[in-house]
Amino acid sequence: MDSEEDTRMEEDTPVTWPSAKGKGKAADVGPEPYDLENLPWVEKYRPVTLDDVVSHKDITSTIERFIEKNRLPHLLFYGPPGTGKTSTILAVARRIYGNDYKKQILELNASDERGIDVVRDRIKNFAETRTLFSKGYKLIILDEADMMTTAAQAALRRVIEQYTKNVRFCIICNYVNKIIPAIQSRCTRFRFSPLPISEVEKRIIGVIETERVAYDMTGETEVYNCTGNPHPSDIETIVNSMFSDEFTTSYKLISALKTERGLALQDLLIGAYEYIEEIDFKPHARIYLLDFIATTEHRLAAGANEKIQLTALLGAFKNAVELSQRS
Repeated sequence: MDSEEDTRMEEDTPVTWPSAKGKGKAADVGPEPYDLENLPWVEKYRPVTLDDVVSHKDITSTIERFIEKNRLPHLLFYGPPGTGKTSTILAVARRIYGNDYKKQILELNASDERGIDVVRDRIKNFAETRTLFSKGYKLIILDEADMMTTAAQAALRRVIEQYTKNVRFCIICNYVNKIIPAIQSRCTRFRFSPLPISEVEKRIIGVIETERVAYDMTGETEVYNCTGNPHPSDIETIVNSMFSDEFTTSYKLISALKTERGLALQDLLIGAYEYIEEIDFKPHARIYLLDFIATTEHRLAAGANEKIQLTALLGAFKNAVELSQRS
């Protein structure tokens, strides 16, 4: 009797078959869903569909028509950072492939992986393989492609030509002039202009209301203090001191402001450059000063000492005053 009951129990027990992904592997458990409450707001409120993209309605509507007619070309998105280029192409990928879009795309940050080996290996291997259970093309996204070497771009041009039937490329960059003409001519270009302030405010207020966060309106000073950039009034004080005060007095004033505000000389150079444009100055003196500011910035980027460069900059301002007074 026991043997008959055991046999009956074994027959009633469901059989667990191996996973189709590999011989003898246990059934794969999908990744746990992200906790949206712990995500940064930048990711939590990233546009999901093309309708969610702030501004750029002319671009999204054009791409939507391309998708509906199944005539999506290679795309080249360019414009300043933070204007929605990456968010737009990810929304396009969701529109084409649905929730499983990550299986159909290859996303690379070309500023990190920018050599010719990446084009020959990762990109070409992904482009060569066809999708088994779905029709259509795959999508390769190259973010910050203006950082790719010229040799890598030349190799990419050939890959784009060779695998157009199987793959669509989206090349994203900040400066379109750094993309070789051969790639530009093979893509449909879209320029993402800076977002209007009204659209930014509308989006921010929507996020704040959704999160139910209390907030106060802040002034210009608080914004500069939060971002760590020099305040225009500090720049005005520093530039006027370099023009009019004695060398040692001006040096002590600038050093004290740098220490008190936590400013870097690079930030002061950018502020001084913008402020000089507003000053009524003799042309040859302005040219001399702007050239020296550019040289100082280059030296700082190469690792030069800030104190030495600050004294040299002070001397340049004094020379510019003398040049202006001679004529």
